[in-house]
Amino acid sequence: MFRRLVSRELIILRWRHSQSSKCLRLLSCNSVIGSDRGQDLSREERTVPTERVPSRPEKQKRVCKVILDRFDQQYGHELGPLWPSARAVLLNPGCWQYGVMLNRFAAVSEVKQRLQGQGFVSLLPHTDLPLNSSLPQLHPTSPTQPSSIPHHGPHPTSPTQPSSIPHPSPHPTSPTQPSSIPHPGPPPPSLQCFIHPSPVRYPSPPHRQGQLKPYYLMNAASLLPVLALGVEEGDRVLDLCSAPGGKALAILQTADPALLCCNEMDPHRRDWLAKTLESFIPQSLSSTVTVSNQDGRIFGQSEAGMYDKVLLDAPCSNDRSWLFSGPGGEEHGAVRLRERARLPTLQTQLLRSALAAVRPGGVAVYSTCTLSRSENQEVVEAVLNTCPGVELQDLEEELALPLQEHFTFTPLGHTPSLGLLVVPQQGQTWGPMFLSRIKRIH
Repeated sequence: MFRRLVSRELIILRWRHSQSSKCLRLLSCNSVIGSDRGQDLSREERTVPTERVPSRPEKQKRVCKVILDRFDQQYGHELGPLWPSARAVLLNPGCWQYGVMLNRFAAVSEVKQRLQGQGFVSLLPHTDLPLNSSLPQLHPTSPTQPSSIPHHGPHPTSPTQPSSIPHPSPHPTSPTQPSSIPHPGPPPPSLQCFIHPSPVRYPSPPHRQGQLKPYYLMNAASLLPVLALGVEEGDRVLDLCSAPGGKALAILQTADPALLCCNEMDPHRRDWLAKTLESFIPQSLSSTVTVSNQDGRIFGQSEAGMYDKVLLDAPCSNDRSWLFSGPGGEEHGAVRLRERARLPTLQTQLLRSALAAVRPGGVAVYSTCTLSRSENQEVVEAVLNTCPGVELQDLEEELALPLQEHFTFTPLGHTPSLGLLVVPQQGQTWGPMFLSRIKRIH
């Protein structure tokens, strides 16, 4: 009887160990998967170690052959000699690099010291000072900053606000802190993103009740459209397809806009967006940051000329995720390719809507996370040919040249240049990312 009980206990222990191992492998896999648009990584609330997770081989993913064959055919022609090395990067998630964007609304000094101690370096040419003129689209902060302390408790909903941002319940105030001492407002806007030359994995910030997360993990190329947007103090800004919210967070690191409208039509993605915002943005910004759920294709008609800057991070055929088979295997890949053929029509409609929402003199930035010319340059060209009163703006000197140390851009100097394309390469695995900026003249 005793031997049977011992045997039974051993079986139970082995079963628990196997389940624990499965959970750990799943967590490891989920922690490095990007989103379907923008490749942001902060998808779920997860409790993870506080130390850096070293680079390690990724769990083997099944490559979707039908999509790889299409990519070989299309990108071999469009990218030429850049495609073989880009192909090798896309097929090897273990070599992908990720950026750590600090959140100025939270305490980040310890995180910053830890990053620097582990070999992370600043992506941008500044780390502490207000944004300088080396990147013309980044502007110094206004001398007047909000003076109220970020509050995490419930707040009344503004009658004009499409949707209020939920926030964590308040955390207790330190009993040693006198309430009469004024609290400082958030520090001046300063976009800080740290990257590592190797594909190390920095842990996702854990959720702590009543506290804002200090950093956001993302593909560093996702910051380029925000830099190109050039948001200034007091701008009215529209993020037309905002989920999962990483670019909206980045906008708030660069400036204090008068309004940031985050639009997302899909209910599931809108919930995801709201959770992102509540985890990183203080309640004091509830009247500045709003969430709406309009159809992006008609947004420009309903709010024509209402915004100074519009970001359109368009739905696209995400090359990173599409290369790997979903639940349906090759059949699922064939369905995705049929969807891919319809995307340029949707993207063109969205870009026209974005330009309609921009006031004369304002700009719209169009971006995708695909290498596809039909979803990138051809969409921009179609809109330029059919929308009067707009003009393309060059981004080479403003972005490509200052940041070519970190990103591999397609050869510059093409005539005409319809935007910038970041191609993943070994050691610079950022992207794919395409961006183009269009100014509304009248």
